[in-house]
Amino acid sequence: MVLNYIWIAFFLIAFFIALIRLIFFGDTDIFMHLVSGMFNSSKSSVMDIALPMAGNMVFWLGIMNIGEKAGAINLLSRIVRPFFSRLFPGVPQDHPATGAIMLSFSANLLGLDNAATPLGLNAMNSLQELNPDKETASNAQIMYLALLTSGLQLIPVTIIAQRAIFNAKDPTDVFIPCIIATYVAAVAGMLFVSVKQKINLFDKVIVGWLLGITGFITLLVWYFAMYLTKGQISLVSKVVSNLLLFLVPVVFILGGLYKKINVFEVFIEGAKKGFETSVKIIPYLVAMLVGISVFRTCGALDYMNDGLRWVCQQFKLDTRFVDAMPVAYLKPLSGSGSKSMMISVMKTFTPDSFAGRLGCVFNGSADTTFYIIALYFGSVGIKKSRYAVSAGLFTDLAGIIAAIFISYLFFG
Repeated sequence: MVLNYIWIAFFLIAFFIALIRLIFFGDTDIFMHLVSGMFNSSKSSVMDIALPMAGNMVFWLGIMNIGEKAGAINLLSRIVRPFFSRLFPGVPQDHPATGAIMLSFSANLLGLDNAATPLGLNAMNSLQELNPDKETASNAQIMYLALLTSGLQLIPVTIIAQRAIFNAKDPTDVFIPCIIATYVAAVAGMLFVSVKQKINLFDKVIVGWLLGITGFITLLVWYFAMYLTKGQISLVSKVVSNLLLFLVPVVFILGGLYKKINVFEVFIEGAKKGFETSVKIIPYLVAMLVGISVFRTCGALDYMNDGLRWVCQQFKLDTRFVDAMPVAYLKPLSGSGSKSMMISVMKTFTPDSFAGRLGCVFNGSADTTFYIIALYFGSVGIKKSRYAVSAGLFTDLAGIIAAIFISYLFFG
């Protein structure tokens, strides 16, 4: 499994870089920082991520069980069936996995992090039920993760909020670049996996849906840019996102009442599965986050950036984008790490600088590939990821390249 070699590389690279810093540069604290980072990330993996996630998992998988028994998931499946049956040909048209995937994508589009992960894990579990080889990622699971790692989101609320905190002249000026970059990443990921799986992207249903989604995003961007102020954008996002999030359990419960099922008992039945899943993913969380921690702490990212700057200078290219690249390096590894780096870039170069804006677009252009693959595959016991890592990294790369070009277009 590719993830195995990447995880090993984190530790070996960190060790050799730390050894060089100790022997040649006299950095006597480097190994202390590495060990401290290991302990801190081990603790935070459980206390700050896994345990809080457990509550969300228990609640949302309970709600999803109500929705499935009430027939709401099946209704969603019928709505998106024509499109998803082409992208996920291995998933039967009437299977609950289609509705679960739809709910997961909806939560991600709205930026609902607390609900997105539990719903995503539930979708992965539904796909695992159809997987003939329980230890090897199926085609459907790889396509799902490739789309998920694009981080497709309609309104980057967190990024806009952070820019407002740092007193950017217009906190929402990265709104359109973020949407374009993440959409490019999503389409690139879909193309990569479709070519590998020999999916016909020129099918009229796929083309029609893609044109429809593109048109909807274009109209949304145009409306927000032309008719809403920055304060109104944040307000609309907050109200609509939370309204829709609360509407899901209400609709599912009402559906359960209509079907005359014991809603509370069905919720408890699904909630128990949520707790079991939460416990199962803890080792995968700890392993990945500790590996990422030592890789960051050793200074590898700084050396990567210095090397990139040198190459750009040799070819006499504009190097302003290099100042924001640490955000791009960290995005496939850690969501909190890339967010912290985005804040650091805004502090260092100001939020209205080219680097400050590009750092924000980087953070909104993709998602945490390694974290997602380790978490989602770990939750269902997948050991052989096939080309899932390369698909996720290709998606990330497409988002990064798009973010750079778009930022030069808008802010350069």
